[in-house]
Amino acid sequence: MSAADPGGTGPAPADRMMSMITGYWVTQIVRTVAELSIPDQLAEGPLTAAELAARIDADPDAVARLLRACASLGLTEADDRRAFHRTPLLDTLRAGTPHSLRTIALVHGSPGHWLPWGLLPDAVRSGTPQTGAALGRDIWAHFLAHPEEGERFATSMTELTAGLAEEVAALIDTDGVGVAVDVGGANGALVHALLRGDPRPRGVVVDLPAVEESARAEAREAGLADRVTVVGGSFFDPLPRGDLFLLKAVLHNWDDDACTAILRNCRAALNPGGRVIVVEMPLGPLGEPGFAPLLDLNMLAVLPGRERDLPHYDALFAAAGLRRTGITPTRSPQRLITAVTAGS
Repeated sequence: MSAADPGGTGPAPADRMMSMITGYWVTQIVRTVAELSIPDQLAEGPLTAAELAARIDADPDAVARLLRACASLGLTEADDRRAFHRTPLLDTLRAGTPHSLRTIALVHGSPGHWLPWGLLPDAVRSGTPQTGAALGRDIWAHFLAHPEEGERFATSMTELTAGLAEEVAALIDTDGVGVAVDVGGANGALVHALLRGDPRPRGVVVDLPAVEESARAEAREAGLADRVTVVGGSFFDPLPRGDLFLLKAVLHNWDDDACTAILRNCRAALNPGGRVIVVEMPLGPLGEPGFAPLLDLNMLAVLPGRERDLPHYDALFAAAGLRRTGITPTRSPQRLITAVTAGS
């Protein structure tokens, strides 16, 4: 029981605040664990700090200190001989496993996201992202200049989509859909899940030319090369025609004018009776706990986008000549927001 919390009902405010203040320490611990592939090393069996240090070519004392911190966070457990075992929490950072969060940990601890967050006060003062001030360029140009970080970002988006794609695909009625267009679809994980669930539609993945090769490779690996077309281009340009347009985690990257332009392009390419499905994390009532308000500040610091509530999405749809017809929850905070051509 904390002396500052004599009732014992929870952490004292000062203790809770101290955890908030030092939260960035945890971010970098997790990033370091992922960077050094410690989860993959421990997946083969428990190791002492010295044994692990030899495997990853690191300083033994520093590795011991890192593993002690990991044990305090529930990432590792130590036995009587001070060998460290992995935990289910650590396993979420293993490479190549279902629902892995490894590259997401790397992305959010790397300069493209990490440094702009250090200028959050300036972002709040100005209302503009701080990638230019922190990195000398916007985030997309930064990724082009640092391709490894850019590739990690693309992979992290695929990981996030893979964890949700099957559920989202199962929630979408594909009856009458001849062509499904995954707008800003990266490697096409979402449309692949949709096609696996229904052998009738064809899929189109639209994303920047830099991801064309990997998107085609993913389609081949999924056994869908004959049903998926990859179009290298911008979603600010005219889009291929389709019956269903999928926009997962796209609109939150952009300001309202850009979102309206993207949605107008979708509406212009919709076949009669078609739909646009936006997969995003709408903001809830003010003061509601959740991830979306924190993600909104990530968008403020790093990108020109934002998280939005449903009335805000409705305004974007109206500006683009669309109207919302429904919202479908998932097991995650993500929602499927469906819109059709206004007047239909």
